[in-house]
Amino acid sequence: MGTSTILRLIGAATALLVSLGVGAHAAPSYMKTGGLTTQPIGHYELCQRLPSECRQTTDNPRPVALTRSLWNILVDVNNAVNTAVMPRTDAEMWGVEEYWSYPDTFGDCEDYVLEKRRLLINAGVPAGNLLITVVRQPNGDGHAVLTVVTDMGDYILDNLEARVLVWTDTDYTYLKRQSAASSGKWVSVNDGRAIAVGSVSSNR
Repeated sequence: MGTSTILRLIGAATALLVSLGVGAHAAPSYMKTGGLTTQPIGHYELCQRLPSECRQTTDNPRPVALTRSLWNILVDVNNAVNTAVMPRTDAEMWGVEEYWSYPDTFGDCEDYVLEKRRLLINAGVPAGNLLITVVRQPNGDGHAVLTVVTDMGDYILDNLEARVLVWTDTDYTYLKRQSAASSGKWVSVNDGRAIAVGSVSSNR
């Protein structure tokens, strides 16, 4: 294989990575998860109301292939839900601090996540690759995002961000997320970046 052919192949691969929003220099980046941890109270209560939310299990979960088609779906779903749902706190909507639900016109951060997860499952993405994730914002506030586990790394769908980003390109400290094997269980996230980011509060 000639040098010119190799350069063309490298150029084509680079173009594909850029089209998918991935830096050509970057290897797939995955969160390091630990053992089982506490389930957020809002998710626990959701599972009591809708038991099917906690019955999704995946044997030997593997990352989903991030094709051009799937990338377009992720972007479209993120934009559609972010546009359709108006932000409201649980206190404003329900009079309580935490109440996870599927949004209608209004929703809190976890409600955006639930709707995006439902739409992506309906689009054929395995539930084990769509993980509700609890993070801490740089200002110390708690927040929820959706992690999509792909063969090109962990990507984040967020109601505060129009772009679909690799998790390491966000400013959050990652605390815990759903288990890939069981939607009713949660695992800790060992976010090693927190040590280097002085503005981020310590994990709760």
